[in-house]
Amino acid sequence: QVQLVESGGGLVQPGGSLRLSCAASGIIFSIYTVGWYRLAPGKQRELVADITSSASTNYADSVKGRFTISRDNTKNTVYLQMNSLKPEDTAVYYCKTVRGRTGYWGQGTQVTVSS
Repeated sequence: QVQLVESGGGLVQPGGSLRLSCAASGIIFSIYTVGWYRLAPGKQRELVADITSSASTNYADSVKGRFTISRDNTKNTVYLQMNSLKPEDTAVYYCKTVRGRTGYWGQGTQVTVSS
């Protein structure tokens, strides 16, 4: 079955960096668009960034210039490099892909930006 596993979250000070990973099994990641989403307390889930099979990328305005999404098809993994982190980036980050009519989500990884 399809499984997405996020990793790389943690506690970081404002201005710091983290790199999140989303590793897939049971699916050829490279032929699908993959998105990173986040859910913060009291807020709606939002799309942070996505990357298509041709490596075209899209970013939320709030993270443009600070976050970079990329993919390594040899590892069936998508990354989210997060730089210049702010307290408002604190959230649980999830990756998602859609195959046909079915969406697949990972379990999420917590990112906390605090001094």
